[in-house]
Amino acid sequence: MKKISVISLTAFIFTAFQGFAFDWPQNAIQSDSFYSYFGQIRGGTINTSLIFTDSEEIKAADEGKVIAVISEHTEESELFESTLGNAVIVAHKDNLQTIYANLDRDSQRERYTMDSVATGSSFGLCGNTGWQQGQANLEFQVVDTKNQVFINPRVLMPRVGKELELTIQNVTAVNRKGNEYALGINKRFPSGTYYLYRKRQEIAMPYRTTIFINGAAVETISYDMLREKNGRLCTNGNKSYPAALLYPDSNRQLLAEVSLPKGHNAITIAVVDILGKEVTLTYSMDAY
Repeated sequence: MKKISVISLTAFIFTAFQGFAFDWPQNAIQSDSFYSYFGQIRGGTINTSLIFTDSEEIKAADEGKVIAVISEHTEESELFESTLGNAVIVAHKDNLQTIYANLDRDSQRERYTMDSVATGSSFGLCGNTGWQQGQANLEFQVVDTKNQVFINPRVLMPRVGKELELTIQNVTAVNRKGNEYALGINKRFPSGTYYLYRKRQEIAMPYRTTIFINGAAVETISYDMLREKNGRLCTNGNKSYPAALLYPDSNRQLLAEVSLPKGHNAITIAVVDILGKEVTLTYSMDAY
């Protein structure tokens, strides 16, 4: 199969799938042991992959057809190398594609002769060919080609093991002028529109964040899929949130954009993991 040096996957709108569509592409998976999770900040953008920790054998998550084999580079030119390293793309039913990246070189050569694959077919071992800071781990992606979105792979996988504990710390409200108020310290500040941020956890990643003001849910940001808007990957809430808003720096993660009315307000923050375990915290403040 001809080498593809650059791959471009565009994302727009996600249609929910019923049940679990795929098997895990590696054995002995534990939900709290991934190297990097879907939706985290990575290289200045939002991570579209699930990156595993172990270097076990890689397997097809479902039956399908190999539609592309990507090589990290050729001997003729090392320009425009694939950020996925050596990778295989498999097309499945329901307009889904799975991408298995960071394969080793020996496994990559075997893939050139493959066509159809059965669930559990071996793709060999992980390598160190992708842009993963030296980690020899599987980088796994799921794409809905009909709706043109990246899907959080964990949405389509069986639930296994425990989740990393989520926390709500150092919550701040930042208005359009850049004025910042710590909700645990400031009890009174101007009414208006604010971005609410929590302290970003280095590894643990919420599946959903919801903000309630005076008991009413006003915004939910979900990390089930990523779509593209104006050339930038975004997650969804009442609006599209690109990386610059979701992660304005290495220490903060967006909870929501909200409007605080004048008067007394109870602001409740809820962060939920993929198993539905919820952590909440409520702040009281007065807006003038």
